[in-house]
Amino acid sequence: MTTPLRHTGRTALVTGGSRGIGRAISRRLAREGALVAVHYGHDAEAAERTVKEVESEGGQAFPVHAELGVTGDADALWAAFDRALAERGTEPGLDILVNNAGITVPRRIAEVTEADYDRVFAINTKAPFFIVQRGLDRLRDGGRIVNISSVATRVAFPGIVSYAMTKAALDYLTLTLAQELGPRGITVNSVAPGYTETEINPTLAIPEIRERYSSASVFGRLGAPADIADVVSFVASDEARWVTGQWIDTSGGVHLGP
Repeated sequence: MTTPLRHTGRTALVTGGSRGIGRAISRRLAREGALVAVHYGHDAEAAERTVKEVESEGGQAFPVHAELGVTGDADALWAAFDRALAERGTEPGLDILVNNAGITVPRRIAEVTEADYDRVFAINTKAPFFIVQRGLDRLRDGGRIVNISSVATRVAFPGIVSYAMTKAALDYLTLTLAQELGPRGITVNSVAPGYTETEINPTLAIPEIRERYSSASVFGRLGAPADIADVVSFVASDEARWVTGQWIDTSGGVHLGP
């Protein structure tokens, strides 16, 4: 007898789902049976490439475009999502929302401009807040919200202070949403990566930095996007129905001690 895949019959939306960790999450959820909306802000080719990868692996996905960090971004995202489902003839609604899209500002406090600060908060914190708010009537009872946080909310990283603040705010959103949405059977959790190897992290091409980041983990290596995606898939599954309001460290044990 064939065992059903854990996300069969579910619809998922992954913001920033076309590259890096988001791409791995999109592919993993699709391999587990979900129909995945791969959101992108600017790189349509990357989104199409991710959709094709999903389809080549036997999954189902479609791209959804909306620029985040601008006025009306959440409404634009949901309008594009609803329209895409209608065009596919798929039942409206959502089961899994992964708030993954984000940017960083690699500057210390003295170097962060007001424009830097406003932009990183607009994309990393304001956008997911209103995406959730506008999406609550679409999210089915028993659904899942997964917020991609960062190990930077546990350890001081002065060089990315504004970025870390956005993720700390997202963690608080996780906590309060978990309590508010619990009566509907919806779980809400934060998954917090550490140093992860993605194509959008140019500093990893510098051998000294790569070695320093790798050695920070107890496993002596950088995280892979799949390491994060596997945890997200679990948290989004029925197997994690009794886990909510949690901050889940997926950093490979970085900075556990001196």
